[in-house]
Amino acid sequence: MAQDVVRIGHVGPTSGQIAHLGKDNENGARMAIDELNAKGVTIGGKKVKLELVPEDDAGDPKQGTAVAQKLVDQNVNGVVGHLNSGTSIPASKIYSDAGIPQISPSATNPKYTRNGYKTTFRVVADDVHLGGTLGRYAVKELKGKSIAVIDDRTAYGQGVAEEFAKAVKASGGSIAESQFTTDKSTDFTAILTAIKAKKPDVVFFGGMDAVAGPMIRQMKQLGIEAKFMGGDGICSAGLPSLAGGAMADGQVVCAEAGGVEGAQKTGMDKFYADYKKKFNTDVQVYAPYVYDAVGVMVAAMVKAGSADPAKYLPVLAKTDGYKGVTGTIGFDAKGDVKNGALTLYTYKGGKRDQIAVVR
Repeated sequence: MAQDVVRIGHVGPTSGQIAHLGKDNENGARMAIDELNAKGVTIGGKKVKLELVPEDDAGDPKQGTAVAQKLVDQNVNGVVGHLNSGTSIPASKIYSDAGIPQISPSATNPKYTRNGYKTTFRVVADDVHLGGTLGRYAVKELKGKSIAVIDDRTAYGQGVAEEFAKAVKASGGSIAESQFTTDKSTDFTAILTAIKAKKPDVVFFGGMDAVAGPMIRQMKQLGIEAKFMGGDGICSAGLPSLAGGAMADGQVVCAEAGGVEGAQKTGMDKFYADYKKKFNTDVQVYAPYVYDAVGVMVAAMVKAGSADPAKYLPVLAKTDGYKGVTGTIGFDAKGDVKNGALTLYTYKGGKRDQIAVVR
């Protein structure tokens, strides 16, 4: 008798400027599926084989909806992705219409789970939490007096920058200058010159590491000695090399949605080591969240005794107390992760250095 095959779609930008992040996500999914297959998965009394169906959305909303439709047409049992908020939000309607569960490991824009779709979940804290924590930190810990904000006009970049600015104001600080760029830009001379006039002590950037790196380099060239802050999009292992050695120790403060402390840290450390062994490269940012998203989805199928989306979706929605490498996972009524943690990082000697885990 042929084994039943359960197909899980994964979508991320595996081409384009942030392909290193998309590949990192895809690797996390592959690792989870390989491990689950090695252990053996039984759903409804039948042994099943899990299969990864990887797609590339290039971080582009149009391509994102096209591949979402492709996965729906292939009748996948569930989808883990997309990486960006700008692709996850439009794709979520397509999965909702088809009744296919979608768990994003990394989309942080609040709108993603606010459309009332029953199929939409995420395993990371959102930008209200992320931008808010960074905004408070800029005023209270970094004592920011003149704070400048730049965003890349994407759903993610704009969203996290707005939440940061709100929290700065709520903490008694003020925004001295706001500028914007695009997620494809490489030259920031004009906006940085405008910012330099305000003598900033903190510059916040809403966007991704591929843009943040060159921006940090150009800040140094222009003699702007401000602290540089950003969300999870810049908080990657690759940021120092993207900045071409222009980062001073402790200059960058960024936050990643998620975080583990104490006993849970051993599980995360083991994941990092296993990942390195399997793919011969370091985790960038989200691979562990993708790994957990696959785990949560398959656990719901096992518990429901079915990989049929209509049957396991209600079980997935009730997920609570799932022990993942990124912490304990449960979903609220919107599909957001409950009690999501954040980890604040800086960089020293070209390596990420944890400051604190906050909830």
